[in-house]
Amino acid sequence: MNPIDSAIRNPNSAMFKPLLAVTMGDPAGIGPEVIVKAWAEPRVHQACQPIVFGHPQVLQMAAALVAKKTEIVTIDDLAAVADRQSTPDTILCLPAGGDDWLDMPTDRPHVNPIGISDARTGQAAYDAVIDATDAALAGTVQGVVTAPLSKSALHAAGHQYPGHTELLAERCGVDDFAMMLYLPPEEVPACPAGLGVVHVTLHMALRDVFGKVTADAVSAKCRLADQAMREGFGLAKPRVGVCALNPHGGEDGLFGDEETRIIAPAVATARDQGIDATGPFPTDTLMVRARDGELDAIVAMYHDQGHIALKLLGMHRAVNITLGLPIVRTSVAHGTALDRAWQGTAESSGMVAALLTASQLARCRTSNV
Repeated sequence: MNPIDSAIRNPNSAMFKPLLAVTMGDPAGIGPEVIVKAWAEPRVHQACQPIVFGHPQVLQMAAALVAKKTEIVTIDDLAAVADRQSTPDTILCLPAGGDDWLDMPTDRPHVNPIGISDARTGQAAYDAVIDATDAALAGTVQGVVTAPLSKSALHAAGHQYPGHTELLAERCGVDDFAMMLYLPPEEVPACPAGLGVVHVTLHMALRDVFGKVTADAVSAKCRLADQAMREGFGLAKPRVGVCALNPHGGEDGLFGDEETRIIAPAVATARDQGIDATGPFPTDTLMVRARDGELDAIVAMYHDQGHIALKLLGMHRAVNITLGLPIVRTSVAHGTALDRAWQGTAESSGMVAALLTASQLARCRTSNV
């Protein structure tokens, strides 16, 4: 190995580029396309060494779809990365998942079914996530970046998880975890470290949210938000704003008492632990204050409360980060878009942002070990 390659792979070197496992997601969706498009971005390869976990022939099909002259190189194991690096024109792919959903009767194979939720593609997506997560747990990659999977296809394949977050948490053996939706600083210029939204509840029916919003859950998410912004993004004292649950913050009990009975005590507990947490505040004003630089992270009570507001600020470049795992994991903040799959029109800036964010988190985590 030459000196430059050695420096790139040395975590103590300023030239270090973390090796990131990029899972293909559901092949029937837009995952393969956004991966191929993002791969052409030079910033990605300046920041990391990405490698796809998925089906190499599907990547070749996606490259042809978007008219990219990209070489797809199949490798047998991660040790081969020492001899060959990904570039904007070269994708390294470690095969993962079966291929019974890939029709190959002619010289022009295609994904079948395209744009339809199917157990076979759900299984392929699941296999890629498991292989990549296990590689990260073993330390052979420094992070995992996931393209979207179809939750219905995942369930059809027999894997009863609400999504990536819960699957990863179980595989990693953790109970204290959360989703952070994150916008890089270029999307929110008043926030020098970017802006993160952590969710107390996630993938569940709204009718179930009220039973899951507890003081312990809220204070735990305050801790995860504080830790993420300190350890991942270098803030010495992150400012964490906490959302109310009810309209107008409950209006002194007229619209509900969860704010005074549950959320305010949880904020007080977080402050007692040294976290700069404030709230609860009505969400319709809190996100504006965060955008303007008053806060570094927000704790939302449920999925859409955090997602809608943040995505209005930067829909295409929002990044999903799973907090509380022993590994780095980021993802695009969109779904499989089955209605737009394999049409060549998918937006890839979210995958670029996910790769760059994972690179930053991996370097921070490696330097703190």
